[in-house]
Amino acid sequence: MTDTPQGIQIGRHRDLRGREWYGWLRRGLLLIPAAIVVLALANVFGQHPETSTASTSAATMSVFAPTSVRGGLIWEARFDVHAVRTIRDARLVLDSDWLEANTVNTIEPSPSQETSRNGALELELGRLPAGRRHLLFMQFQTNPTNVGRRTVTVALLDGNRQLLEISRTLTVFP
Repeated sequence: MTDTPQGIQIGRHRDLRGREWYGWLRRGLLLIPAAIVVLALANVFGQHPETSTASTSAATMSVFAPTSVRGGLIWEARFDVHAVRTIRDARLVLDSDWLEANTVNTIEPSPSQETSRNGALELELGRLPAGRRHLLFMQFQTNPTNVGRRTVTVALLDGNRQLLEISRTLTVFP
């Protein structure tokens, strides 16, 4: 049998004496990526839509959109406005956090006019008679570097008068 090389201790280096738990540490570290995959498959990291609703004597509005998304994915928000009384100049105002590091792919049906209101996106819907409903769909794509949590707010206006507002939290995972 050959001699043990200098500096090598058979018990420590071959038999791992005193380091038996190292193997379990490596196995445990391998479980972390597996757990992330399982959580992603369980849809913990995004795109499950939720509905938020607000109503006043003038109108009811709901937002159907995910509260958490993953970077790079395409997702949709649906804005459903129901006029209880006639709204002469209906406008949706989406604060800048809706657009922060998100790309707007499309807005359907296209609003009659789009403009900026103090950094927010203002979409003119026009006249909504009492009892009428207006559905607006927006498709977004989240930029992969857009990681974090922000509050996204949408308001329904009649001209310059605010009728109602919905605030939600949007979490973006890498």
